Amino acid sequence: MASNFSSPLLPLIRKLESITTLSDVERATIEMLPVKVRALSARQDIVRDGDTASQSCLILEGWSCRYKMIEDGKRQVFSFHIAGDIPDLHSLHIPLMDHNLATVTAATVAFIPHEALHDLTARFPGIAAKLWRETLVDAAIFRQWMMSMGRRDAFDHMAHLLCELYLRQEAVGLASDHRCPMPLSQVELADAMGLSNVHVNRVLQEMRGRGMLTLSRNTLVIQAWDDLVRTAEFDPTYLQLRKSSAA
Repeated sequence: MASNFSSPLLPLIRKLESITTLSDVERATIEMLPVKVRALSARQDIVRDGDTASQSCLILEGWSCRYKMIEDGKRQVFSFHIAGDIPDLHSLHIPLMDHNLATVTAATVAFIPHEALHDLTARFPGIAAKLWRETLVDAAIFRQWMMSMGRRDAFDHMAHLLCELYLRQEAVGLASDHRCPMPLSQVELADAMGLSNVHVNRVLQEMRGRGMLTLSRNTLVIQAWDDLVRTAEFDPTYLQLRKSSAA
């Protein structure tokens, strides 16, 4: 029987159910995890490179990213994360952080103690397998980002990234009808794609000019989904989504 109270863990449940199936017992058990919820401002570090983590964070609202800085002040963004993601789940077994995790927008974050997660996965091997599956999907996304950085030109790279970000939001109920939140600045897109801000601007202008999309007021509207998919050679298999109305 489903729980009759609202839990801050519901975004995690929605995320897991987008890639796997949870039993009623598993849902109820996840809902009972102890959490500490915090509201964070935009561009605030959650965990820093070199920290030893004792908890993992679940994004409840807003966006976050993983990144690393080099000495001349340049930043490389490795991933973007939305509600339902646990971007530092790996710290459960590798607690020493080798990169930073920060908010992109104002965000609400639930911190889950590692002790509670270890107990959960020991008592419920099925949940442990589902969390492992989540980290494997995360690794698959990283591989696609590497492919884009190394082998796709800027236009195709942008098309692929926007297809991915739309489908990930659609899968957890944050997007529909080819319209989704897109609070990323051109600077943040540039840091993720290894491009200059000027190059990112040119690509977006070209996409608008071709009638493929509009991006304004933190909202992305994809006007030519099939064209965007074709341009990017986008195959959503790596996201392992159970269903997608857009694909």
